[in-house]
Amino acid sequence: MRFEVGVASDIGRVREGNEDSYLVQPPLYAVADGMGGARGGEVASNLALSTIDQLSRDGKGTLADQVRQANRAVYERSVADASVSGMGTTLTAVQAEGADIRLVHVGDSRAYLLRAGAFRQLTKDHTLVARMVKAGEITQSEADVHPHRNVLTRVLGTEANVKVDEDSIPLLDGDRVLLCSDGLTSMVAEEQVRAILESEPDPQRASERLIKAANRAGGVDNITVLIVDAHGEEGDEATRGAVGGPRWGRWIAGALAAIVILVGAFFAFRAYVDRQWYVGVADEHVAVFRGLPARPLGISLSNVDTTTDITARDAEALQLYVSLPEGIAAESRDDAFAIVDQIRKDVEAAAPKPPKSRGSGSGGSGNGGGGG
Repeated sequence: MRFEVGVASDIGRVREGNEDSYLVQPPLYAVADGMGGARGGEVASNLALSTIDQLSRDGKGTLADQVRQANRAVYERSVADASVSGMGTTLTAVQAEGADIRLVHVGDSRAYLLRAGAFRQLTKDHTLVARMVKAGEITQSEADVHPHRNVLTRVLGTEANVKVDEDSIPLLDGDRVLLCSDGLTSMVAEEQVRAILESEPDPQRASERLIKAANRAGGVDNITVLIVDAHGEEGDEATRGAVGGPRWGRWIAGALAAIVILVGAFFAFRAYVDRQWYVGVADEHVAVFRGLPARPLGISLSNVDTTTDITARDAEALQLYVSLPEGIAAESRDDAFAIVDQIRKDVEAAAPKPPKSRGSGSGGSGNGGGGG
């Protein structure tokens, strides 16, 4: 298995410094989001990643062991240096091991896997609202807008020891792994993230497009995106499909099984796509679409349901709707039309008001007085 990588990090539109850090040191890839003030957050994320980088180069311990050592390094620096006291960082990392990746995670940065149209989160957020959702106290929709959604329950460097989530994920040719700080996921809906990942095959351009989408949505936090694409090696015997006796039979059986799975997956995906709605642009006007705002391999996954009389130019002139061409996800057709109604109200509210008329009666009186 070989890997193609794209990475981008941005300060965002609100913060004064970038407390995010990333590591691209094949076969190790990581993202960290620091906390504790501009200096503390930057120190914490950089120190954590440089520690696991050095331990990995030296071949010392497993990836989870290296993260625990990074936690100790950040904690000891925080205790020893009053200027960065209380600093900490999230950390999400993957390490390639043959055809698998070893995943480790602490905090609310995330890892996702895009595989054949299916997009799923590989990590669990260590946050207060995630704990409340798990306990059934609030719904996921409520968690997304909860005032305490950024409160972390587990982070690197604030205590001497830390619990590290770890997992092993087998990769297939064509898999795409996304690592990101919450500066992306707090700004861009997962459906839009997936649409961008599906429509942009180049990992570097995909990373940059995700950064741009987060900034368009407000960019209230630092944003870091790291994409790892998995490609099968053409020299592998399994890829060549060696012919001979029982092996040939097994290859045919495997191929038939794969075809059945792919056909089933296609119809399941098609059914899923037909249940999706979004608001976008058609013929330079705001329009309601059925499907997803993506064109993998040049194939459109959506069709126009209704084109409105609102011009896309008027809508995109408002900061809220600059990402309209990339699609605004809706939960249903009715929800999509509710979004259109809101766009119409916002466009009308922003339109310049005509000057008030002085009235013809006033003017006539003045003329009459002049004639007398």
